[in-house]
Amino acid sequence: MDSLTLRRPDDWHLHLRDAAMLDAVLPPTAAVFGRAVVMPNLKPPVTTTEQAAAYRERILASLPEGSRFTPLMTAYLTDRTDPDDLAAGHAAGVLTAVKLYPAGATTNSDAGVTSLTRLERVLERLADIGMPLLVHGEVTDHDVDIFDREARFLDEVLEPIVAKFPTLRVVVEHATTAEAVQFVRAHGERVGCTITPQHLLANRNDLLVGGIRPHFYCLPVLKRRKHQVALLEAATSGEAGFFLGTDSAPHPKHAKESDCGCAGCYSAPAALPLYAEAFERAGALEHLETFASLNGPAFYGLPVNEDTVTLVRKSWEVPESVAVDGPASEIVPFWAGQSLRWRVA
Repeated sequence: MDSLTLRRPDDWHLHLRDAAMLDAVLPPTAAVFGRAVVMPNLKPPVTTTEQAAAYRERILASLPEGSRFTPLMTAYLTDRTDPDDLAAGHAAGVLTAVKLYPAGATTNSDAGVTSLTRLERVLERLADIGMPLLVHGEVTDHDVDIFDREARFLDEVLEPIVAKFPTLRVVVEHATTAEAVQFVRAHGERVGCTITPQHLLANRNDLLVGGIRPHFYCLPVLKRRKHQVALLEAATSGEAGFFLGTDSAPHPKHAKESDCGCAGCYSAPAALPLYAEAFERAGALEHLETFASLNGPAFYGLPVNEDTVTLVRKSWEVPESVAVDGPASEIVPFWAGQSLRWRVA
């Protein structure tokens, strides 16, 4: 096979940042993906419908001329989130979903939820109106090993939520464990999960053996190979609960290569070829379109994109860095300097 044509895919988990960083990282996503669910963890975070609408306008203003890319906006949950505002934003077509960050779980999550008991009115409203809850699934207890935090969250936090609110639709974002795969399969069509390219192509050995590779560092962190294998099997299975979400998360090079480096992999410049690499290694290229282009729209109740994207078998190297105006200077992509066998035509 020398080429592969897919319905245009969507990215169901994406960080675009703002200002100069937004201008630098939006074009490669807009060139390939039809839509993307945009994360709200700016500084300050996007917590209301009004703020989400304003952020959407900044994204649209930053798009390359002629682009038909559609940003799908989210609101960042806090202990003080107003369920009426979320419902109004959803009804108006401004908000697609809401994002739950346990306070302190990842980048720019300090304003996140400190106690889920404070969210019961919000969760009840989300269930009533069919608005998806997107979760960063990790507990933040300092005594819990970082490699166990996703599994503990699923068992101790998310399972009680889905039991209490049986019509709530949930997305386990950037799943990293076999336990997350099992959780999705156990709850049928109302629970889905996004899977990133880094968690399909790498495991914690790639992050830590032979020296720390800061541009492979993300949260939830890369896990053992057995979890990578479970994610590959799920992504390539064709099952409806698993869909593409890059979690592409740009940070300046100096912030990643520091004594306390930021979590996040910037995969946007090579996102679809990275997934193609993973699917080909698994002998499952025939299932890439289902994962990348069909399952996500079905979960969110949106139409499939009508146009297509073609991948061609042509070896190329992911760029060593991407320039950014201002103090950020440059971003190092995930897989920088390494070869891929597929590229977007």
